[in-house]
Parts: sequence; structure tokens; C-alpha cells
Amino acid sequence: MQNRTGIIILTGVIAAICIYFLSFTFVSRGVKADAEAYATNKQGVVDRTKKQHYLDSLWKEPIYLGSTLQEVTERELGLGLDLQGGMHVVLEVSPADILRSLSGNNRDPKFNEALKLAVEDQKTSSTSFVDLFAGEFKKLAPDTKLASIFATSANRSKINYQSSDTEVRKLLNDEVNGATTRAFQIIQARVDKFGVANPNIQRLPGSGRIQIELPGVDNPERIRRLLTGAAKLEFTEVYRLNELAPAIEGMGAYLLSQEAARKAALKTTATTPATGSAAQGASSLESQLAQGSKKDSTAKNDTAAASAQGTALTQLFLPVGQDQLGVYLKDTARANAVLNAPEVKGLFPADAFFAWDRKTFKATDGKEILPLYFLKKAGGRAPLEGDVITEASNDYDDRGRPEVTMNMNPEGARKWKNLTAANVGRPVAILLDNLVYTAPNVQNEIPNGRSSISGNFTVEETKDMANVLKAGKLPAPTNIVEESVVGATLGSEAVSAGVLSSIIGILLVLAFVVFYYNRAGFIADIALIVNLFFLMGVMASLGAVLTMPGIAGIVLSIGMAVDANVLIFERIKEEMALGKTFKQSVTDGFQNALSSIIDSNVTTFLTGIVLFIFGTGLILGFATTLIIGILTSLFAAIFITRLLLEYYIRNGKTLSFSSTWAKNLFADSNFDFVSRRKLYYTVSSIIIAAGIISAVFKGFGLGVDFKGGRSYVIRFEQAVSTEDVRNSLETVLGGSPEVKTYGGTGIGANQVKVTTPYLVDDNSQGADKKAEATIYQGLSAIKGNPAKIESSQKVGPTIAYDLLTSALWSILLAVAVVFVYILIRFKKLAFGYGAVVAMFHDVLIILAIFSIFNGLLPFSLDVDQAFVGALLTIMGYSMNDTVVVFDRVREYLAENKGKKETIATIINNALNSTLSRTAVTGFSTILVLLVLFIFGGETIRGFSFAMLIGVIVGTYSSLFVATPIVVDALTSAQEKETITPTTTIAAEKKTGFDAIPADFTSAAPATPEEFTAKKEKKDKKPLIRPSQS
Repeated sequence: MQNRTGIIILTGVIAAICIYFLSFTFVSRGVKADAEAYATNKQGVVDRTKKQHYLDSLWKEPIYLGSTLQEVTERELGLGLDLQGGMHVVLEVSPADILRSLSGNNRDPKFNEALKLAVEDQKTSSTSFVDLFAGEFKKLAPDTKLASIFATSANRSKINYQSSDTEVRKLLNDEVNGATTRAFQIIQARVDKFGVANPNIQRLPGSGRIQIELPGVDNPERIRRLLTGAAKLEFTEVYRLNELAPAIEGMGAYLLSQEAARKAALKTTATTPATGSAAQGASSLESQLAQGSKKDSTAKNDTAAASAQGTALTQLFLPVGQDQLGVYLKDTARANAVLNAPEVKGLFPADAFFAWDRKTFKATDGKEILPLYFLKKAGGRAPLEGDVITEASNDYDDRGRPEVTMNMNPEGARKWKNLTAANVGRPVAILLDNLVYTAPNVQNEIPNGRSSISGNFTVEETKDMANVLKAGKLPAPTNIVEESVVGATLGSEAVSAGVLSSIIGILLVLAFVVFYYNRAGFIADIALIVNLFFLMGVMASLGAVLTMPGIAGIVLSIGMAVDANVLIFERIKEEMALGKTFKQSVTDGFQNALSSIIDSNVTTFLTGIVLFIFGTGLILGFATTLIIGILTSLFAAIFITRLLLEYYIRNGKTLSFSSTWAKNLFADSNFDFVSRRKLYYTVSSIIIAAGIISAVFKGFGLGVDFKGGRSYVIRFEQAVSTEDVRNSLETVLGGSPEVKTYGGTGIGANQVKVTTPYLVDDNSQGADKKAEATIYQGLSAIKGNPAKIESSQKVGPTIAYDLLTSALWSILLAVAVVFVYILIRFKKLAFGYGAVVAMFHDVLIILAIFSIFNGLLPFSLDVDQAFVGALLTIMGYSMNDTVVVFDRVREYLAENKGKKETIATIINNALNSTLSRTAVTGFSTILVLLVLFIFGGETIRGFSFAMLIGVIVGTYSSLFVATPIVVDALTSAQEKETITPTTTIAAEKKTGFDAIPADFTSAAPATPEEFTAKKEKKDKKPLIRPSQS
């Protein structure tokens, strides 16, 4: 072996690097275990606060090789969200709000209608929002230039009224892209200060979206506020109620007219006396309004009408303090509708607007009330905004309550001084993202530009507030278009399932290799273990995250790594059967196997690259481990296996490459794969046709990431039926949700997966919390069986469309890439056609099975991103198998130039010669996938089922579809050459089939009749070679 010393040194260096990076993982896990032991009491209960305090005390302290705990944690091989719990979020900066802001909040009805239509169009289109808007605006106002909307004073330096629509669209696209960049930087700053270990924040190329993964977080609502809050800070004056008395009285008259219209048939509204708390509330409110009310003769003489107005007002708006109203939390939607009604808005001063308090409080009757404020904004702008803040920090006030202190720049300090001086004895409200955080009375002017936000806050809330204020204001509101929350319990169960399936799968493969290859199997096992070690080490060095599909990728790569050793061992066995020495057999065996090993792994590697480019989240984790696994398995098989075999050669020893039972298992096999190819075509066509019929009439079970909606994994204390869950949720969700058993067999299962479109289009901050509350409300109808949401997922319709489009493109791209590679390597279109048809065959068969058996099997067969990942991997595996066969076909064709065997006979012999390798590799891969399917947990059950079926179908297609198509294509080309031997080259160019050399046509029958007779005659000759490959 050449360069043996260099390879040994390289292996040692790689091993040392892997040990170094993996050591951080062991140290980090050790410290966390110590922290848990420190925080565990005698009853075995872990005090989370105490554990966090232990870790915080070491966070900045050197603990290993000069690295702090923070640095060690950042370098460890992290666990994905599905293994330790956490939150995955995809944010989208609202382009509609950016355009609205660029227009100066233009109220042109056609402009606003075009925005609304563009938002709807975006749900089913991958075109940029600006282009969608421009198209809709052109339809609504064909003679109006975009410049008339966007050439505001703020944009005057970039465009003017003479600017063309193209120039304006460029500006809008630049502004939207720039806003996304600024939002990414601001959100990154917020997350960095949040204190999450190993957060992952990245922009999704070409989509204008931002992906955030926060492992280990257990407060989703807090994260939502942190990520979507615009950090728009405002300081405004507050209206007193007596200053708005005429408007509020008019609002009472409006409510009275609404009530009268609803109860006109009963004719009781005007004469119903106020009673109970409503009457008391009306009296209290009237006394507050009286100071500013005009006491004209009409008001004095119409006391009955005034009393009725007051009653109608206080049935919705309650006096909750001096100069303040409130609304029962359940009535806030109605209150918003009233306050935004044109008839009511016209009653208030032009500079008046309303805002809600950030928190509710409980009334004496236990009901929650949300306070309401009426504030001043001259010209629609607050007199002082948050851009003047230079520093913000969390602190404690004089009473020991958490607060946020802020310092302002000189301009801000001047404005703050004027604002406080003008409002001594009056309240000034401080708003963050349009919610009132505090509205204290000003005692005296504040000259130094220092202020604070205090109230009923927790320490976490003040920390978050200071964080977002320091990070800065987002350029536009951000919407959560995709969200996934995994509970810690579900994560720990996934870890257990993943570790168990991995250990069992790897041990079974190691045992099988020894069982089949005898002592040589131990060499293959050592190479496989080294491969696994290198794989984990490379992942740790790259900062990769281990996910459940990632574990599947590792186990699958181990199964596929067997293939390289199988190819080498089968080639060595062939050479030894020819009477060569052990040393020469090893040399020739490696040389002959190398082409097949490289070609077969490159095709899988290419599909892994496609997965890596198009995949997100868990699929990205799978693609990462698959790609790294292919590279490490190649290194281990080609170099480690060779080094170990060279050791035997140098010591004059030999090895047995077959167990007694397996020695003659595939010897002299002569299966007729080719002659029955029409039967195989028919069988495949029937299955595909059945799948098409099922897809048309039954469809697929689309996952939430492809159809949009909300999905919840819910665990009950006891067994529960899906029908009971569905019935309990129908009434509260306003439709029938999809309910499936999750992680069980249906009978006795206590977990379900619920999918519903409820509030999926609602991007407001409280929508997710409201959806969860509604789910719990519905589940409360199942008495005596408490439920808990273990994980949740939300995918908006826009991102669902994008994910589906991306999935389709990834499959087509994988097909194209593999076709081009096969064409380049084999230089024959026939091989490319065979490969492409086989890939489409495999995809269509699996789709057929998932459609036909959806709802019939006791586990989910959803078509989602994980399923697409499985399809792409299957395509790679199928090509791995097919390329090995093609490589032997190419070799046999070259060896049989000028001989009398037909193409069908030669290729059939080639298929028989690869049968041992096909069987061993297929069985090893199926073995590990079967273990994954049984023990891998619900997270990857559908994925592993698709892979399991795919490997079986892929092995079938390489023998019975891809290669027979090559036979048909080459035979067709040979027939044409035989009929017109003088135009052989021209025929080859016309048909594109140039597989058979000119020598081959000279041995063909002289006439078409003779050719047909010879082709139909069954060939009973023995195999060309004595063994397998």
C-alpha cells in the first residue's frame, strides 16, 4: 500500500481532533450532571432555580483547558429541539406594514385594497410581496403611478413624483430587504442577551424570513413577546375623562342606539331601568363626566335618556379608577369594534387615541378587567419616542419592586423636561408596542433625562424590557409564520428512543457482518466503529446539532457504510477464487471495487446536498449527518480497512471472507432477471395506477407544514379515544379537527395529535395563547382525564405553500443532478434513462403506499418535510444500489466485446454477479431501519417507515426496473444497427444509444428474423465469472 505512513499519520491527526472536540461535550455534560445533583433534594426533586444558580456561578469561570463554562457549552455537540425540548420559530417581517409606512400611512382606498389583496396572494405564490402589490395596484388603478403614493417627504431624496414604477418598485424591494436585515440584527441582539445556550439564528435565503431555534426554553409566550415586539417606545400625555365628557356621552348614545336596534322587537330598551352594579357604575361614571359636561337645558330635561345612555355605556365600559375606564377581558373585541367605529371616532378630538393596559386585574366578582387609556398624539406622533434612549437596565424602585431605568440623549432629555413640566399633577403614559406599561402622575419636572418604568412586573419581565429597548426598535412588525414547541418530557423520551434504537441497530449490523464474513467481518466492524467515532467528532467540530432524524442519519450511514466493505470483500473473494495470492487479491480487490464505491456514494452525497440546501430544522440535521457520514464511511472503508488488511499481509497471515453457511450461498446463481421484465413493468404499473386512483379519490394525509394550521401533541393521564377528543374540540374550535393517535396502537393510547386551522391567520400576540386556552377549554369536557399539551406547531398558509414548492423542486433537482452524474460517468444515455425511470418509480410507489394505507395503519403516514427528506434519501440509496449494478454491467459489456452473447444475457450475468453484494447491503440497511421503526419513537416512525419501504423498493427497482430499461434501450439500438450496418454511426447519433461498440454488431445475426429468433432463445450458458461482486 502506497503512502501507508502518511495515511496512518492523517488518521492519527483526525482522531486527535475528534477527541479534542468531543471532550467538550463530556465536560459540559459532567458539569450539568453536577448541577442537577447539587439541586436535587432528598425526595429526588430538582430545584430548577438552584440548578441554574449553580451553572450561572460557573458561566464565566474557566473550567476546562482555559475555557469558561459558556465556551465549553458552545463547543459541545448540542441536542436538537426534538431531543431536549425547546422552540423553533420562523419570523417574517411584515412587508405590508413596511409599504404602509413608506407611503406615510396613505389612506387611499385603492392602495390599501391592493395591500390586502397582495397579502392574500402571498399565501399561494412565491413571487415577492412588492411585485404582488404592484400587480394588484395596477389592476385597481391602471392610470395611477406608484410615485403618487410613495413620493413622500421622507422618500423625496430617493424618488419623486416623476419616478417610474420600475424605480419605485426597486426602492420598495430594497427597503423590504433592508428591513429584514435590520430585523435580523436586532433579533440576534435580543436573543444573545436572553441567555439561551446554543441558540441558532439564521436568515433563510431567498425568503426574507428569519429562523430561530432556542433549545431548552420552557416559556413560549415570553419568547413570542421577545421576538415579535417591535420595541416601539412612546411617552404621551393622558386625557382625563372629564376632558372627553361630550365624546364619552356620545359613545353612550351610540351604544344605546345599537342596543335599541337589537331589541327593537321587544321595545324595552328605552324603558328598562338601570339595576345592580350597572346602575352604580353609571352613577359613578356620570359623576366623573359631570365636571366637563355641558349643562344645557336639553340635558337637564332628558334625565331618563341620560340615565339610559349611562347604563348602556357602563354595561361595556366600567369605571376602574380616577380618570380611567376598563372592560371585561371577554368584551375587549366588542370594545375595539365600538372605539374604531367611524361614528365614535368622530366624537373624539383629532389628537386622541386609545390604548390598553398591558395587564389585567381581577374585579371583586373574580372576572378579569383590562384597563383602557385615552391618550394624546398630536399629528399621530408621540411627543417623545424611544429612539432617544441611550441606555436601559433592569433595577428596583424604592419599594423593592422590579423596574426598568432609562437614560436619554440630550435632545430626549430636553423634550422629557418640557413634557413633565407641562404635566405636573397629571399622568404621563409610557407605551411599549402600543400597550400602556405605566401611567404615573408627574410630581415635578424631570430635568436630567432619566426615567423609569415601574409597576407590577417580575424580574424576568424587566430584564426582557431592558433587553428589547437596548437592542432597538424593529423596522416593522414581525409575524410568526411557523412555530414548533417541544416539551422537555417529549424530548427526553425521544433521547431514550434514539439512543436505544441506535445501539440496537449498530450492534445488529456489527453482529451480522461477522456472522456473514467470518474473521474478515471483525475488520469491517473496526472500520465501522472508527467511522462512527469520526462522524461524531466531525459533527462536534462543526458545531452541528444532533436531532432525532440526525440519529436516524447516523444509523443509516452505518448501514450504508457496510456497503463499501461488502464491495471490497466481494471483489477480494473473486480475485482469490481466480487463484491469486492473498496480497494480490487484496490489491486487485480494492482497485476493482473503488469505482463502484465512489460512484455509489457520490449519488447519495448529491441527494444529501440537495436536502441540505432545501431542508430546514430536523431535515437539515438529517442531511448534515448523512453528508458527514458518507465522507467518514468512505475514509474508513478505503483507508482503515486497507490498513488492517495490510497488517495481515505484512505478517504473512490470511483471512477467511466467508462463514461456512454463507460460502456457497450465492455461488453460481443464475436467476433470470431480464426475460420477465415485462411482468415486472406490469406489477409496478398496477401499484402506481392504484396509487394514482387513491390519490385522486382519497388524497394524502398532508402534514401541518404543507397544509398550514396548528398541531398539538396532547398527553392524557389515562387512555383516551380519538373520537372523544374530536367531539370535545369541535364545539370550541368551530369545526372538526383532525385527531390521530400519537405514539401508540390506538387501543390504550394516552397521546393524540390534534391538527386544526383555528386562528392560523391571526398574527396578533395573543393568538397562540388564545388557541391553547381554547384547546384546554374543549378538553375539559373529558372528565376525570386531565390533559397536557406536550408540543405544538404552527405553520401559516404562506410558508406552507413555500415548503411544498421547495419540496417539489428539491425532488426534481435531485433527479436532474443524478441524471447528469450518471450520464457523465457512464457516457451512455441508456444508463441515464434507466436511473431516472427507477427514481421516479421509487417515488411513485412510496407515494402510492402512503396514500393507499393512510388511516389504515396504527401510526401517522403524513406527507410532510420529513417524508420528503425520506424520499430524497431513498432516491440516493436507490441510485447507490443501481450504480453498483450499472458499474458491473459496464464492466461485463467491456469484457464481452466480440463475443456472441446477447445484451440480455450479458446484463443478466452481471446482475447475478452482484447478487451477494445486493443481498448483504440491503439486509444490513433494512435491519437498522427496522430497528429505527420499532424503537425509534413516534417522532421518526413515519420517516423510518418510508425509508424501510423505500430501501425494499429501491433494491427491487435496481434489479427489475433500472437495468431492464438499459437492456431494452441497448437492444433497440443494436437492432437498428443490425438492420442497417452501413449506417451504424448515424443510427447511434439519431437514437442517442451508443452503448454497444462496433465490434459487437459484427457478431450479430445477419437478418432481423435470425436476430429475433436468437434473442428469444433462452440462454443456458454458465456465468462468465466464478464468483460474485
